[in-house]
Amino acid sequence: MQRVAIVGGGSAGHVLPAIPVIEALAAQGCQVLFIGTRSGLEEGLVADAPCEFMSVSAGKLRRYISLENVADLFRILAGIFQAIGILRKFRADVVFSKGGFVSFPVAFAAWLLRIPIVAHESDLTTGLANRLVLPFAKTLCTSFDDTSAEANGLKVVHTGTPLRQAITGGEPSEGRKRLNIPSDEALIVVTGGSLGADGLNRAIIASLVELTSIGHVFHVCGKDKMSGTQQPRYTEVEYVSDGWGHILAAADVVISRAGANALFELVALNKKNVLVPLPKRASRGDQIDNAAHAEKKGWSIVLNEEELSPVILTDAIRELLDNGDHYVANMRAEPNPNSTNAIVTEIHDVAR
Repeated sequence: MQRVAIVGGGSAGHVLPAIPVIEALAAQGCQVLFIGTRSGLEEGLVADAPCEFMSVSAGKLRRYISLENVADLFRILAGIFQAIGILRKFRADVVFSKGGFVSFPVAFAAWLLRIPIVAHESDLTTGLANRLVLPFAKTLCTSFDDTSAEANGLKVVHTGTPLRQAITGGEPSEGRKRLNIPSDEALIVVTGGSLGADGLNRAIIASLVELTSIGHVFHVCGKDKMSGTQQPRYTEVEYVSDGWGHILAAADVVISRAGANALFELVALNKKNVLVPLPKRASRGDQIDNAAHAEKKGWSIVLNEEELSPVILTDAIRELLDNGDHYVANMRAEPNPNSTNAIVTEIHDVAR
C-alpha cells in the first residue's frame, strides 16, 4: 500500500483539483495525507475527502522587495522542519505538489528525505511556487498542452486538470430548480473565483439594467463582497457551498475570471463563456495567458477588465446567445483526457 502526501494551498484553485486525485488514490487502497497551511481554507475544502490533514507554516513568495520577506523566510524555514517531521512520521512514498506557497517547504523537505515528487501546473505558464519546486521534482503534469518547463531531468506530461464529479455531473434542471428560474429564461452566471473579483463585480453591478434585460443574472461575488443590490432577475451570493455543478450545468452563458481550473470546467461542460482575466497589475499575468490561449482555441470571448462597460458586456452576451454555437463546437472538439487517472499513474510510477 503506497503512502501519498499531497500538498497545496493558498486558494481553492490549489486544492479542489487535488480532491479527485485523493479519491482515486484512496479507492486503490493508498493512504493519503493532505498538507496545507494553517489558514483553515485547505482543511475545510478537504474535510469530506478520504485523507488525513496536517498543516505547516508557509511564507508568501513575493516578487518585490518588502520587509515581510524577512519574516516569511523564517516561516518557510519553520515549514521545512515541520514538513520533515510530518513526512517522516507519515512515511511518505511520494509527494504530489499541487502548487501554492505551501508547496515549496514540503517539496524541499521531501527532496532532503529523498522522497520523489510529482508536481502539477494548472496555468499555461509556470508559477513562482512551482518554479521553485520543479528542480526537486521527477514529473511535471500540465493542464495545457503547450506548457513548458526547464529543469534538468524533468519529465513533462500533459494530463489536463482533474475535475470533480460534483462539477461534471451537474443537472441543468436541478440548477434551475435551486435558483427558481424557468427553463425558457436565459441564465447568466457570473463568478470571480473562490476569492471574488472586485473589478468584475463593479462592472456587473454597473451593467445590471442591460444584463437583466437579456436574462436572469446569478452573481457569485466572493466572501464579504456582496453589494446589497436588489433588482428583478438578479441574485447575488457570496459563494455556493453546494450544487455549483448543477448551477453551471443550467447556465446559458458564464462570465468568469480566467483561472485555469474555472476555464477547464467551462471547456469540459461546453459552456459559452466570457473570460475577464485578472489584470497584470494584480497578478503575474497567468490569467491573461490562459485567456489568450482560450481565445486562440476559439473557446471564449475575452474582455479586459479595463474595457468593461454595459454595452460591451451585453454585446458579448448577445453574440454568444445568438451566434455562439461555434464556441461550443470548438470545446467539444477538444480532447478530454482522463486527467485524474493520468496523474495517479505518474504518482505510482515515481513512488519509491
